[in-house]
Amino acid sequence: MTEKQVAEQYGDVIVGFAQFSEVARGQISGNTEGMLKIVTDDQGKKILGVMLVGEGSTEVVHIGHMAMLCDDADVDIFVESTFNFPTLAEAYRIAALEILAKRPS
Repeated sequence: MTEKQVAEQYGDVIVGFAQFSEVARGQISGNTEGMLKIVTDDQGKKILGVMLVGEGSTEVVHIGHMAMLCDDADVDIFVESTFNFPTLAEAYRIAALEILAKRPS
C-alpha cells in the first residue's frame, strides 16, 4: 500500500526513507536518483507498505515483499538481517533505522 492508503486505513503511520545517494552501491554506480520508503503502523513495527523508485529498484523490491508476507516479521528484520555489500538492499536497513528512531518511547 502507498503511504496515503495506509494512513486512510490505519490512521497514523511512521515512514522511513533511504535515498540511493546514501547507499554505497548507489554512489559507486552513479545511481543516486532513486529512493526507498517503508511505511509502518503508528508503533513503527508492522510493515504495511514498501515503495521504491529508481534504476535498480526491481532488483530489491522483492525483499520488502517477502518481509510483508511473513506474519511475524516486523521492520526490525531489516536492521537485524545481513545484506550483501555494496548493494541497493542496504537502503532497507537505512530506512528501518529511521523508523526505529521515530518509534514512540
